[in-house]
Amino acid sequence: MLSEPRSGRLAAWGNALLAGLVSPDDAVLAIVGSDAVHRVEGLPGESAPVGLTLALGRLRALGVSGLRVALPAPGHPLGLSGPAEFNARALEAEEAVVCHGAALGLVPEVYEAGPEGDVHVEVVWHCLPVREAPPADVPSLGEAERELAEALRDATAVLSRLDVAGSGPVAEAAIEAYRARAERGREMLAPGYPPRAVRVLELAQRVGLLVSLAYENGHGGAVSASEMGARVAALRPVERTGRRAQVAAYNAYVEERER
Repeated sequence: MLSEPRSGRLAAWGNALLAGLVSPDDAVLAIVGSDAVHRVEGLPGESAPVGLTLALGRLRALGVSGLRVALPAPGHPLGLSGPAEFNARALEAEEAVVCHGAALGLVPEVYEAGPEGDVHVEVVWHCLPVREAPPADVPSLGEAERELAEALRDATAVLSRLDVAGSGPVAEAAIEAYRARAERGREMLAPGYPPRAVRVLELAQRVGLLVSLAYENGHGGAVSASEMGARVAALRPVERTGRRAQVAAYNAYVEERER
């Protein structure tokens, strides 16, 4: 959860395009980001993969009025509603986009080629049928904000007590550097999103960075099996809370329209 998920970019900027707040060129540029190209395969009415501009226009014609994000993990089908085939593909990719207004979903498949330092990335979004039902375990923005504050406080206290790398000044420096890069490189969300969604997404990504730093920097001072178990137990719920909050933030546009 260190970087912005591709499904988040597609949903956020796709929603802005559907609302008429950005041009197709600007939306596609933001969605593709640093990747080389994105295509959509399996779109109804198309026998071959098509570019994002055509795909987003076709989805609008099919009745799509909004896009939601799913960020599932093993045992946690966050944002999904079925069927099993779509859920399995989304779980393998660890992300997906679910259309609102048409029973379709999009799952990314990433292809990389080229030498280290000059990797060429192409993304194919597989368009598949989905079940029209409420998405699993997605909180409201208010719930997500409260959960994040509690999880961050509790996890920081436990990690600090166990002397785990990622809970002190090094982590704070990394978080600030990440935030500075994000502010220079992109908008947190696309036009049309409420300020609270931006705030929740920023905090969720901060939480995700804290968790990743703790995992990547070894066991710190947690040398016993019980202490290492306590560290994992502290990180697992905050990681889950961070993913739930990200989904709530990206899905806020559709939720606001439904209200």
